[in-house]
Amino acid sequence: MASINAGTTFKVSRKSPELIRPAKPTPHELRILSDIDDQDGLRFQMPLALIYRHSPSMEGRDPVRVIRDAVAVALVFYYPFAGRLREVATRKLVVECTSEGVLFVEADADATLQQLGALLPPIQNLHELLYDVPGSAGVLDCPLMLIQVTRLLCGGFVFAWRYNHTMADGAGIHQFIKAVCELARGAERPSVIPVWERHILCARYPPRETMRHLSMILWLTQSEPLSHMIVWCDISSSVPLRSPPFARAYLRTSKVAPMLCVMNIREQMNPPLPEGYYGNAIVYPAAVATAEMLLKNPLCYAVELVKKAIQGATEEFVKSVVDLMVLRGRPNLTGVQTYLVSSARVFEVDVGWGNPAYGGVARAGVDSFPRAVSYFMRIKNSKGEDGIMVPICLPLKAMDVLVDELQKMLPGRSSIASAL
Repeated sequence: MASINAGTTFKVSRKSPELIRPAKPTPHELRILSDIDDQDGLRFQMPLALIYRHSPSMEGRDPVRVIRDAVAVALVFYYPFAGRLREVATRKLVVECTSEGVLFVEADADATLQQLGALLPPIQNLHELLYDVPGSAGVLDCPLMLIQVTRLLCGGFVFAWRYNHTMADGAGIHQFIKAVCELARGAERPSVIPVWERHILCARYPPRETMRHLSMILWLTQSEPLSHMIVWCDISSSVPLRSPPFARAYLRTSKVAPMLCVMNIREQMNPPLPEGYYGNAIVYPAAVATAEMLLKNPLCYAVELVKKAIQGATEEFVKSVVDLMVLRGRPNLTGVQTYLVSSARVFEVDVGWGNPAYGGVARAGVDSFPRAVSYFMRIKNSKGEDGIMVPICLPLKAMDVLVDELQKMLPGRSSIASAL
């Protein structure tokens, strides 16, 4: 599997964007977001892509109509997604459940899946497969989701999404997509009924910051241009690894190499968050060390730093993070020289055409993020070999060093796409 070749071009014809409303009447009400949902670091649009092959069993079925109808029914259960975000006092976000709907674009491409490749991130033609409808990319008073279904000449199709991250994290949006797929295959209701309950992750009264949160220290925003690439690493065999390659990537520009880990805290709470909770249930424990110490020590040193940071993300840590958001005006994450990593889901969701050839993040990094963001996903390559796919986003200079280090550390066990 490989991302689209740089020289690949294709044409996409689109119909005018439309709004999909819930299939049945839904309540008109205000729903408050949690104090984790509305932090600055989550006020952006997140792109996803599901790519399906042709299925002989679905001959005569139109994926556009199947998905459009399923989304309308799903919005009956997830009706806040059909509303619009409003900002009230102290920058607090609420959803006005207006039933206005989510944006939907129907499209056709003059190419086959084989011609396009497997479309692994970074998807270079994402702007064609997920049209940025003018005025739709904001946070407030905008549709909370944009969907484009693009038919391919071979009978396959691309099911691309963009959603407002304040509404859901990776687990939450996976729950919604799964519901759409179940309804598309004929279910009357989702197997998991959505739960709002955002008050569980709202600040205590009075709020009290009881722990130090390195991920929320307001450092300067990174301004240098970012580069994107994809790395696939074979995990079927093991070789000794020395210092983390990103340490050398940062050594030339900073003495400190912070790493933020995205952690799902659904099970950290007592009691655990209810099944069906689809809001943001994530915190960012930080492992911080100097690049010099990372280079002097074996890889296990860095691993232990990360493990210690994650182990420190207790229930009290979560509550302190929530209170911090209120006390400090819902701050953003750290910026300069910070490496943010998340274990992203590979979406194996069947909309009727079988599991997707690829389903997951559309690229590393996010346009509104002034920092490096990478996602790790377990996936098989075109030879059927198990591996880890890593779409990486780093400053240009750091990317050059990282590529050189990876090639030294993983000879013959990795493939690296050209940086964009």
